[in-house]
Amino acid sequence: MQIDWAALGQVFGVSLVVTVGLVGIFTLGIVGTSPRAGSSAGSAAGAGALARRSGAYACFALCAAAVGYGIYLIVV
Repeated sequence: MQIDWAALGQVFGVSLVVTVGLVGIFTLGIVGTSPRAGSSAGSAAGAGALARRSGAYACFALCAAAVGYGIYLIVV
């Protein structure tokens, strides 16, 4: 049995980069949904808060799409 070390290294490298990228995107989503330190709970949400929350939801959707694509690759 021969092990193709170059292919194994490529798989490891791509897996590492994608994992770190997805964790970073998910972290941006969490930060986007968290309340700011100086804002009170009763204050009206401004355009910046709405854009931040929309971006956070986009980050979560991207993570869900990546997980779904990974499951698709495993099943097919």
